[in-house]
Amino acid sequence: MESLARGGTRWKRFAVVMVPSVAATAAIGVALSQGALAASFSVSGQQFKVSADRLDGKGFVQYGAVDSTKAGKKPVAVVGFNEAKIRNLCQSVVVPVPAFGDVTMKLGAGADAAAPVEAKKLYIDADDIGANAQFNNIDIGVAADSTSKGPGPSKGDKYAPGSFAQQADSATFTDVKQRAWATTAGTFKLSGLKMAVKKGKNECY
Repeated sequence: MESLARGGTRWKRFAVVMVPSVAATAAIGVALSQGALAASFSVSGQQFKVSADRLDGKGFVQYGAVDSTKAGKKPVAVVGFNEAKIRNLCQSVVVPVPAFGDVTMKLGAGADAAAPVEAKKLYIDADDIGANAQFNNIDIGVAADSTSKGPGPSKGDKYAPGSFAQQADSATFTDVKQRAWATTAGTFKLSGLKMAVKKGKNECY
């Protein structure tokens, strides 16, 4: 997938948010659930796709920032939630393996509507988002460092103080599809987690 710098971003859809990733590996999933992974880590430079049937979030905030990768800096839309529940979450990442070809790792969780994925202090760094969205008591044009309804800018995020941000008491997104660089959370509960590794491209969407 193309990065923001190459014009692949639908900027007008930044507020039409989002979904977290499950985690690139089980070890990262454990680190997230224990709150041991800082938001200021250097991202891998490889994007992943995430889809979900529905996301219900409380305390929403969105602002622009820059992620640092080995390949350079990547502009992203950071979306944060105080709490989020996600139904039928899917994450996929395609990894090119020398002399073998593409390999896809796909994770799924929260397929049972009675046991959705649950997250707290959730942040998603993405550059392409699509969804149907409904916001409750939204404020558009708030200064990023003056937001109060969501978790606020994540510690270590590289953003311009006083820059454009949006916030809302709550938000609901359906038919979510996103391309992301990173996700962090204070806690991340993955009910019914399943993982599969297959040769070739077998993405969430």
